[in-house]
Order: sequence, then structure tokens, then C-alpha cells
Amino acid sequence: MGTQEAIGNIIRLVGGRENINNVWHCMTRLRFSLINDALVEQDEIKKLPGVLGAQLQSDQFQIVIGPKVNSWYEQLLAMLGKGPAQAAGEGKGRKSLVSMFMDTVSGVFGPIVPAIAGAGMIKGLLAGLIALKVVSAKSDTVMIIDLIASGVFYFLPFFLAVSAAKIFKTNEYLAAAVAACLMYPSLIDAAKALAAHQDGAVSAFWLLNTLPVSVFNYSASVIPVIFSILALSYIHRWVDRIMPEVLKTVFTPTLTLFLGALAALVVIGPIGIYLGKALAWFIAGLFGVSASFAGLIVGAIRPVAILTGMHHAMTPIALQNFSERGYDMLMPMMFMANMAIAGATFAIWRISKNRQDKTVTLSAAISALLGITEPALFGVLTRYKKAFIAATVASSLASAFIAFFGVRLYGYILSSIFSLPAYIGPYFIFAVSGVAMALILSFVLTTLLVGKETQE
Repeated sequence: MGTQEAIGNIIRLVGGRENINNVWHCMTRLRFSLINDALVEQDEIKKLPGVLGAQLQSDQFQIVIGPKVNSWYEQLLAMLGKGPAQAAGEGKGRKSLVSMFMDTVSGVFGPIVPAIAGAGMIKGLLAGLIALKVVSAKSDTVMIIDLIASGVFYFLPFFLAVSAAKIFKTNEYLAAAVAACLMYPSLIDAAKALAAHQDGAVSAFWLLNTLPVSVFNYSASVIPVIFSILALSYIHRWVDRIMPEVLKTVFTPTLTLFLGALAALVVIGPIGIYLGKALAWFIAGLFGVSASFAGLIVGAIRPVAILTGMHHAMTPIALQNFSERGYDMLMPMMFMANMAIAGATFAIWRISKNRQDKTVTLSAAISALLGITEPALFGVLTRYKKAFIAATVASSLASAFIAFFGVRLYGYILSSIFSLPAYIGPYFIFAVSGVAMALILSFVLTTLLVGKETQE
């Protein structure tokens, strides 16, 4: 069975095109919002070649494909013709706030991960070269490489705006225009002057001496722009509905942009900034109690979060930390979780007697080592519950270990074994030790637990 035939069967087995409310993808999964979940033939979908797993989670039906997900997604859209039957959120009962948040975060961040991961890798390698004194921090070389790496993060609102516009079914260029308002130099310069306590700095601009536009630096921000584009989507639909047909071409985008930008600048942007600060504050409070305790908790929930598709919820917090503090301690814990999953999967590969199982398991283990853990989790560890427990324990302990020593990252990067150079510096030895701990501990625990069970 070829890929196209498998995709055709997916459409049929999820209830047909008319049952698909919306579809998008993240790094490894096709994610469906369906009108009637009861029509899904989940067991049959799991049997399709190329499908690594399938589950219904938080009002999403998720099909795990692996690294080829983008190719499958494009072919899926081509088969669907004009796209999903309805806009997201329509035709189905009201979703919970958690479900809506997860749909939004996974949908928005999935397509832009290659850009931020690539830039993060460059940023991490640059930090390592500076730490090793291979290049001078004040050289032109560093300045050029840094602008290549930092440009994505500084202008992140534009990437998020376009991606969010696709999720919320609104005009991508109007979304980028709203992001441009938040990123306009007058606003950013005023925010920098306020932060520096310069004479004459203001905390707000006033529209018609009535509406305050609070001064914030929205560069590298996440939550404000996502919610601003969500609001823009509703504003656009409302304006288009009330505007006479003869005036729509000119006045629909005009009124939409004005109202959308005003909502973003006056209400949503400031609320988003404070919400982002609150998320970062919560995580900082967890570390304030005890860094090791924070590591234990985050390391323990990470494998489960990946399994349920909720792992993207940590991405805005990590990006907020980079923006606010210049570093983040969550992503190293995500790294430990991936290495623990890889170690447990390698153990299953060693224990397994069936040649075909060994081939599939080895492929999944190598993928996990490279930062893609879904094949290992869905294809291997869900079949060996004790191996999953072993990976969770190893992830928790390794995360607590690196948190105790303050291991941190200074730029977003994929949690792959190739990410180690990004840790070069004062925390490098602890990062390497944490990786070794995660791999070895999960491997040994899985061998003891599952190996003993196999022998019995």
C-alpha cells in the first residue's frame, strides 16, 4: 500500500471529508478536529502502513506519522480538495479551555519549529564557540552569525502571526500587519527607553486622549500575538458580514486592520504580556522552591505530555524565559526526557528476539536520540509499560540532576544528541553527565524490568 492509498484510507476511517472540521500538523503528528469522534475507526488506522500510532486526546484525533508528516499533510490537503469542511471550532460542541489551548499551541508552533530550531542550533553553537574562545565575542564574525540566529526570535511575532492566521482561518497578510503594529520601532524604542529609566520616557501613548496604548517591547513575544490574531479572525468575519458587498474590497480590510490592531495594542497585547510573565513566574516559583524538585516534576511529566500531545504547552514558557531572562532551564529537561526514552527503547531493541521487531525498535531508538520520540513512545514503549515507567523515572532523576547544577540554554534548540555543542560552557560537563544518566539509567531499568518479565 502506497502513501496516497494510506492517506485515502485515513480520510475514510476518520469519517470522511465531511467529518473533518480542521486538520493541521506538528513535528510528527497529523492532528484532526472532527465533527463526530464516534465515526473514527482508530484500530484500523493504527494498522495502516506508515502510521506509528493514533489516539483521541483533548478533543483532537492525533495520528503519529514521524518525520514524514509534512509530506503526508500536503498530500492529505490535496485529497481534501478545498480544505477542511469547516473553520476550526465550528460544527462541534464547545471545547474546554485546555483543549482549545492545546489545539492552538500545537497548530501554531508545528509549522515554524524548523525555523526556530535551526536558528536555535546556530545560536547554541555560537555560544559554544565563544565559551571556548574560538571567536571573540566582539568580532564582526560573531555579529553576523548572531544576526542570522537571532533574527527569527526577534521577529517571532511575524512567524506566529502567519501561522496563527492559518489556524484561525483569517487573512495571513492582515495578521502580519497586526504583528507589524506590535513590532513598530516607535513602540519598541519607547519600551526600551522606559526600561532604561530615561528622562522623558512614557509608559503609554494616548489615542484621542482617551484610549491608552501601553508601552511594551513585543519582540520575541508569543502569547500577545497569538491571541491578537485570534481576535482578528473574529473581527474580520464580523466586518465582512456587516459590510455591503460593493464596499467589501476596500473597506473590509481597512476596518478589520484598524479594529484588530487597536484591540491588540490597547487590550490583548498588554494582557498577553502579563499572562506570559505569569507563566514564567510560575515556573520560576517552582525553581524557587527547589531546582531539583522542579526537575523531578518536569522530568516526570514530560514523557506523558509527549504521549498525550500536550508537550507543546511548554514551548511558550521556554520562549518567554528566553525573552525575559535570556536563558531557559526547561529545554534541558526536555532533552533529558528524550534521552531517557531513547535509552529505554535501545534496551527493548537489545532484549527483543524477533528480527522485524528489532529493526523497527532500533529505528525508533535512533529517532529518539535525534529528538523525535513519537516512534519510540507509540511504536515501542506503549507496548512495554514497564519500559515507559523506566524512561519516566530516568527522565525525572536526570532532570533533577541537571537542575541542581543549574544547566541552562541560551536559545531554542531541538532536544537531540546533536544539541550537546549548544551546552558548551560552564554547564557542559553537567549536561553530558545528565545525558549519560538518562540513557544508562533508563537502559538498565528497562533491562531489569522488561528483561526479567520476558524471561519469566
